[in-house]
Amino acid sequence: MEETAEEHQARQEMVRTQIAARGVTDPRVLAVVRALPRHLFVPEGWRHQAYLDTPLPIGEGQTISQPYIVALMTALLELKPTDRVLEIGTGSGYQAAILGMLAGEVTSIERIAAVAAQAEAHLREVGVTNVTVLVQDGTGGYPPRAPYDAILVTAGTPSIPPPLLEQLADHGRLVAPVGGQDLQELVLIRRDGDRYEEYPEGAVRFVPLIGEHGW
Repeated sequence: MEETAEEHQARQEMVRTQIAARGVTDPRVLAVVRALPRHLFVPEGWRHQAYLDTPLPIGEGQTISQPYIVALMTALLELKPTDRVLEIGTGSGYQAAILGMLAGEVTSIERIAAVAAQAEAHLREVGVTNVTVLVQDGTGGYPPRAPYDAILVTAGTPSIPPPLLEQLADHGRLVAPVGGQDLQELVLIRRDGDRYEEYPEGAVRFVPLIGEHGW
């Protein structure tokens, strides 16, 4: 986990100007994003851009989301140290690492085996040990570990997959980009018994969620 002084400084600037300045105020989220070296989750050729306010390619047609969106989605989940979390779309593993540093247990599902293997290597490198990465269709969730206190979907879906709603614990929170393949609305859902309250959180752009209950 060695880093240069420039990388450390760039990360602190990223949190100050891209995240805190845009309204993400949860102190636990800000502390974790300040501490986690994002450049280690980015392919070598893109590491010089790791702390810019932009998504970056990680191979296989996938991306690592821009830092602000990662922090915003994490803050919306209101994670507690004991929470059990489900993530749909492991990608680089950066978001999974942040969830792991804030929650008790994370199950992260990735449909592309090569991407999952790369994410597992990144998680090992930064010492996050409470994230389990599974290779399968994430739109069906993962019933063996349900219910989940928080569910995060990191790809754009036409609607919330019904299995994810079923696997959300009472009083649980789910965050997902919902809409078309090119543009989505970030949505926060809170479960209260059999009721699901939905809150719009702004326009976003994610790669499509592929699977039985996605695209």
